[in-house]
Amino acid sequence: MVIYAGVITISDKGSRGEREDLSGKEIITLLKDINVVIAHSKIIPDEKEIICDTLIDYADKKTLALIITTGGTGVSPRDVTPDATLEVIDKEIPGMAEAMRRESAVLTPHAMISRAVVGIRGNSLIVNLPGSP
Repeated sequence: MVIYAGVITISDKGSRGEREDLSGKEIITLLKDINVVIAHSKIIPDEKEIICDTLIDYADKKTLALIITTGGTGVSPRDVTPDATLEVIDKEIPGMAEAMRRESAVLTPHAMISRAVVGIRGNSLIVNLPGSP
């Protein structure tokens, strides 16, 4: 079974070309290593409407099985990725987000302030990851 995925990096600086997208590149490499096909990837700014529109496009129009976002999961005013994700998903899967935070907390205490969300929209699994590789 082939899994088609999309990776969305959410970063104001990255979308303006002011910062290299290390996280998105790392995620793409890791997914390819497990034979996931990266059908689409892009960098967008921390704008809730743009995030919602991109998630809907990837899930509904591009019909990707897996959508990974990176960035915008913290507590600063511009960190709106989880809010946008909650707006577009049909069902939240809190256990997956909790498991990710638990595993990440072993590596960094910053994991505890992540607001990352995991959920389903149609047939797409949407997973928020932090922006730090």
